[in-house]
Amino acid sequence: MTSGRPDAAEFAQFYTGYIERVPETHVLPALEAQPGELRALAEGIAPDEELFRYAPDKWSIRQTFGHLVDTERVMGYRAFCIARGETKPLPGFNEKDYVAQADSDDRSVAEMAHEFAAVRQGHLWMIRRWTPGEWTRVGNANGYPMSTRALAYVMAGHVRHHVAILRERYGIDA
Repeated sequence: MTSGRPDAAEFAQFYTGYIERVPETHVLPALEAQPGELRALAEGIAPDEELFRYAPDKWSIRQTFGHLVDTERVMGYRAFCIARGETKPLPGFNEKDYVAQADSDDRSVAEMAHEFAAVRQGHLWMIRRWTPGEWTRVGNANGYPMSTRALAYVMAGHVRHHVAILRERYGIDA
């Protein structure tokens, strides 16, 4: 396993907050632990609380879990493309538009936690096989340079970011 922390030149500045949430030198253990952490978090949420929003214009708990699944897919796809040497710019995505189209409020948090685990497992099969060159390969995502290594850190940091919000603003203890 080769990882190491990404350099600031490997990602757009707006990803800094996510990457800073992953102080580990090697990101793979964090990525591997998160599906179980999300399932445990989901088990601590009563079904009648899943539609809770801490403010009228904020996502429900279900929408937040749906957003985690969507973002995992997008970031994993970007990592796959860049690891394979894609040189064309990869598109951005508007997370608010994706959440609005996902109908996550019609699905249980437990179901989405399991879906996240399945999607992440596929990404882990890919990431575990990266060569040293694939770990540091740089492509273009959303108009900015992005390395596969940075994407792995963003994937882990993004989950940590939303888990912190679920605990702090939604009052979920698990």
